Amino acid sequence: MEPTRGPAPDVLKSAPKVLLHDHLDGGLRPGTVVDLAADCGHELPADDAESMGRWFREAADSGSLVRYLETFEHTVGVMQTGPALTRVARECAEDLAADGVVYAEVRYAPELHVRQGLTLAEVVDAVQEGFQEGAANSGGRIVVRHLLTSMRQAAPSREIAELAIARRDRGVVGFDIAGPEDGYPPTRFLDAFEYMRRENGHITIHAGEAFGLPSIWEAVQVCGADRLGHGVRIVDDVFDAVVADDGSVTSAKLGRLAAYVRDRRIPLEMCPTSNLQTGAATSIAEHPIGLLADLQFRVTVNTDNRLMSATSMSNEFAQLCGAFGWGLDRVEWLTVNAMKSSFLPYDERYRMIMDVIKPWYADQRS
Repeated sequence: MEPTRGPAPDVLKSAPKVLLHDHLDGGLRPGTVVDLAADCGHELPADDAESMGRWFREAADSGSLVRYLETFEHTVGVMQTGPALTRVARECAEDLAADGVVYAEVRYAPELHVRQGLTLAEVVDAVQEGFQEGAANSGGRIVVRHLLTSMRQAAPSREIAELAIARRDRGVVGFDIAGPEDGYPPTRFLDAFEYMRRENGHITIHAGEAFGLPSIWEAVQVCGADRLGHGVRIVDDVFDAVVADDGSVTSAKLGRLAAYVRDRRIPLEMCPTSNLQTGAATSIAEHPIGLLADLQFRVTVNTDNRLMSATSMSNEFAQLCGAFGWGLDRVEWLTVNAMKSSFLPYDERYRMIMDVIKPWYADQRS
């Protein structure tokens, strides 16, 4: 969908943005996939960057989360050495900074990158080296932190949660689970989540994307999620919306779970383009983010997988502004939502809002 209204693309690109839900293995440059595959002998469906970029987009644009996840075999397959992980992480930081992202939490599953002998800790250290290099190469215009992920279809273990705590003073800010939701409830990893809470760690959980309200309820009420990855299906607990003449929703009846999520200001890490590809939404204009933003849920905008979705934060905002008629005031609100919801210490969040984000928007209004 082409944006038809809203701020100009160059304005959105220069706006300071905050990204909370972005997968390292879903954001490679197509050319990097080709280069690394040649280095390690991994067979790809195409042998040039343009063709590979097209293949990823087409394979991901299937309407099925299961099919969408299959594309990662080719990115994970080339991310099995320290130098490869460092390069991918460095380029990730550089690409996000070039798009105006000033703070990012990038997630990945260390357990997926040990096929050639790396330890879990070595994986995290290689990624940290890349993030540091990328931030330095970008002139210090971006801060990048890690979220360590366990795959929910794997045998439940708290080893990754323990690694997240061990590395929390070296770039890691939280723990996540990802992968197929249906049949793999978050409570399978309850021991890991309880460990994170005992250690005063931060938790975000993929929930409410491919599965409904029970997934969200378990993530919040049983596992103690600080944030919800996607959380799209919370809209199933919203009823009787009253729509104004301008198309905005002025009021609605909230079920008990939706009311709890809104009242507790539990952040929703929404990824509109990705949700279209996985079938969690049918179009940008019909994506629940519009309704939930109007109802003042703690909504944030994210990319999920920039390679598979051929997207960026600027593109996500452009699509949303075009669909809903949002201006810079709404973009600022969503950005501040994200910064407030980050897992940085409070003083660092406050500084980023007051010294970086708000001054830019004030300048735009002057």
